[in-house]
Amino acid sequence: MRQSEYFIPTLKEEVTDAVIPSHQLMLRAGLVRQVGAGIFSFLPLGYKVLKNIIEILRDEMDNIGGQEFLLPALNPIEIWEQTGRVEAMGDVLFHIKNREGLVLAPTHEEIITFHARQHVKSYRDLPQIWYQIQTKFRNEPRPKSGVLRGRQFIMKDAYSLDSSLEGLDVSYNKHYQAYHDIFDRCNLNYFVVGASSGAMGGRQSQEFMVESNAGEDICALCDDCGYAANLEVASSNVKPVGRLDNNDEIEMFPTPNAKTINDLIEQFGLPEERCAKSVVYMVNNEPLLIFMRGNDELNESKLQAIVGTNNIRPAVSEELIKFTGADHGSIGPINLKTKIRIIADNLLKGANGLVSGANKDGFHYKNIDFERDCRIDEWYDLRTIQEGEQCPKCNSKLRVVKAIELGHIFKLGTKYSEALGATFLNSEGVEQPIIMGSYGIGVERILACYIEQNHDDKGIIWEYPITPFDVHLLGINLHNSDELKKGCEEIYEELLYAGFDVLFDDRDVSAGIKFNDADLIGLPLQIIVGKRNYDNGNVEIKNRRTGEREIVPIDGIEEYLLNYEPKSDE
Repeated sequence: MRQSEYFIPTLKEEVTDAVIPSHQLMLRAGLVRQVGAGIFSFLPLGYKVLKNIIEILRDEMDNIGGQEFLLPALNPIEIWEQTGRVEAMGDVLFHIKNREGLVLAPTHEEIITFHARQHVKSYRDLPQIWYQIQTKFRNEPRPKSGVLRGRQFIMKDAYSLDSSLEGLDVSYNKHYQAYHDIFDRCNLNYFVVGASSGAMGGRQSQEFMVESNAGEDICALCDDCGYAANLEVASSNVKPVGRLDNNDEIEMFPTPNAKTINDLIEQFGLPEERCAKSVVYMVNNEPLLIFMRGNDELNESKLQAIVGTNNIRPAVSEELIKFTGADHGSIGPINLKTKIRIIADNLLKGANGLVSGANKDGFHYKNIDFERDCRIDEWYDLRTIQEGEQCPKCNSKLRVVKAIELGHIFKLGTKYSEALGATFLNSEGVEQPIIMGSYGIGVERILACYIEQNHDDKGIIWEYPITPFDVHLLGINLHNSDELKKGCEEIYEELLYAGFDVLFDDRDVSAGIKFNDADLIGLPLQIIVGKRNYDNGNVEIKNRRTGEREIVPIDGIEEYLLNYEPKSDE
């Protein structure tokens, strides 16, 4: 492609409202243009990269037996109502106001299940893997970070249909391996974490993540053993509070100015781990009393998984007084006003010598024994881990990092098939719900994450196979030499004939502009054709990643390109 005829509107200056590198460089290198908040047009260069990524996705999905669909973005709302996800999605779901009863799909579990209900009747029809690469819509309240969090985006979403849990395991593992193959082929550094299924539901869930300060997910990583988990589900090997040898009787004491754990520590010299922090949550409008160690933070995602619903919220003062007899800062496990469910974090299991509220404003109890003095209904891992805590597998220190989610795989089970009546007859003629899995990848996220990991102060650094062009041919000062211009044209035609995808900078602009644009666009190799080298039968080839330059005979260009292997810049 001749650059003089190709639409690549590069920008010299940085874009002030683009904060992260991928957003900045996608704008400056002419890959995208923003139309509105969270809405982008992909220009020819950027769309070329997207198509390369989609080709990899399609190839790997076909390799595991996937069959490609194209499902409608416009969905009847009643299908979504049957699964309860109109409420679960809330304002994220786009509703069509001038055509009541229609929504724009943010994902397609419902529609896949709808078609499965129509046509899957017997265990002989299973297993199936159906996938699509389609535009999705989510009404993100705060779209930001370029294409990483948009309101319109392209996803590869796949769905497995099985007749048994064992079959689901097979389908899930196929996608797990396919995702590794996809991200490896895209030259991404990534890790896999255990994750919460959230509004998707399901039995098991894993995310493929890229470590990045631009990420909105937070993950715990162990560099020694490879343990990785989203902070929503991460655990650590923290020593339990345990029991003291002296087990004194409980005693109420006044704490009129102590509303927080830090107040208790500072005013009474109490050890933090012996303070049992209490919080009350309303779960489906029913109170739940929760105890944590000291200043440990309650992990709401873990709580949602335990109670089996997203319908949770902290209780307000009126509710606290109604159910416990006290307001914030004075709640505890003893002398509750009403009988309510009580759960506690595992670190407090069997502990004594504890301090907690007395359910009387301005008073606490000390010497509480959780085994002797009160009723704890259940024990769970409820806390959010902290940087530097011990890995649950090898006891090394954990890192807590920001990360970008590339892909997410779920074992959905029968949540959607039961809701929509998608059943089959098993080998014994018994009707059963289809067992499903869901597997998503954000296409634009692959592109953005690649740029986040592969750029320098000059621009993007592409590599095969997702680079928009194989090579950048730069003709320098062509207007000054007809012979040089003719020679560049011959090199260009020969490379095209040999099967290389070439961007030929034939523009009548200065060498400086060409070099700057070439580094900004960032194709793996630049073939620089200047008069001095050309007169000696040579060209200069620059490796964009390492900056290394080599003088190569014109008749050796094709061989050089065929033998090119990416080099590390480390």
